[in-house]
Amino acid sequence: MTLKRMDNVLIVVDDLEAVKAFFIELGLTLEGETTVEGAAVGRLIGLDDVRATLAMLRTPDGQGIELDKFHTPSPLRFGPVDAPVNALGIRRIMFAVENLAAIVARLRAQGAELIGEMQYEDTYRLAYIRGPEGIIVALAEQLG
Repeated sequence: MTLKRMDNVLIVVDDLEAVKAFFIELGLTLEGETTVEGAAVGRLIGLDDVRATLAMLRTPDGQGIELDKFHTPSPLRFGPVDAPVNALGIRRIMFAVENLAAIVARLRAQGAELIGEMQYEDTYRLAYIRGPEGIIVALAEQLG
C-alpha cells in the first residue's frame, strides 16, 4: 500500500457562491458542480437525509478544493467565523503565488481581510488573508 497523492481538501460552506468566487478570484478554476443526495451518500459520510451541492475547484497544478453546501441536514457552526489562526483544527490553506501584492489587492477589493504580511529573510514574501466565512488562505511568493 502506497500513498499516491492528496486529491482535495473539503470546506463546508454556507454561502457557496461567495466562497466559490473568492477561490476563482485567487486563481483556481471551477472544475464542476453537482448535487448529491440519498442513502448511499449518507452511509459514506455518516449522516441521514443528505442533500448537498458540491463545487470542485483546482489549482493550476491540479490540487483540489471541494466546497460543500449542505441543504440537509443543516450545517453546524463550531466557534466564531473569525477564529484566530491558533484555534484548534485546520486553520489555513497556503498557495504559492506570483505577484503577491496584486493578488492581495484583488482579494481585498472583493472584501477579503488582510490579516498580516511579512517578508521572511530574502526568500519569501508572505500574506494571510481571511475570505468569506472566515476561511484563511496564506500566500507565499518566492523571492529572487
